[in-house]
Amino acid sequence: MSFLLTILIYLFASLFVVASVMMLWAYRRLRHFGLFMMGLTYGISAVLAFTLLHWWPLVAGYGLVWVLKFIGLDPDTDILGPRKGEAGDKNQ
Repeated sequence: MSFLLTILIYLFASLFVVASVMMLWAYRRLRHFGLFMMGLTYGISAVLAFTLLHWWPLVAGYGLVWVLKFIGLDPDTDILGPRKGEAGDKNQ
């Protein structure tokens, strides 16, 4: 395996570890099951990429996270709720 590919695998696996830690930290606060599953998936795929030193665990982990998003385990992006004056706000 070439030196450049090894460096890229380590770089992306490190990014997956960071994403995993951030998602598991957010799960600790929000208790959203999807965050736990996606964080676990990113973490396991990063550990597999580090131990096997292959690229396919990273691709498989990224694909599995997208599958989890498609089945609805992605948390809402509007964490602040409806703002004052928007549709659905009862205190207008």
